[in-house]
Amino acid sequence: MNLNNSGILKKTSDFTKVYKLGKSFANRSLVIYILENNLNQNRVGFSVSKKVGNSVVRNRVKRLIRESFRLNNDKIKEGYDIIFISRVGAKDLDYKGIESSMYNLFKKSKILK
Repeated sequence: MNLNNSGILKKTSDFTKVYKLGKSFANRSLVIYILENNLNQNRVGFSVSKKVGNSVVRNRVKRLIRESFRLNNDKIKEGYDIIFISRVGAKDLDYKGIESSMYNLFKKSKILK
């Protein structure tokens, strides 16, 4: 999937809707909120708090999460709004760590194909 504008959640109202109506799943490094969107594609949003670290650390974590999702999006069912929230534990992980954490949450939430 190409993460162009149609596949990314940016508006505060979109985030709020997913937070209020969606289901959340968590592990030590990530939290995901999932809500069905009745579209034939997944839309994704990313949130990395200032608690995680300075801007360099936050941007690195966000890039790792975004890339991991991009490479694994074909393994999950379509039609969901998904928000990834980074926890402080994510700043110490490399790409493989983020990917396995994400895969673990996909299994918990039962959205794997």
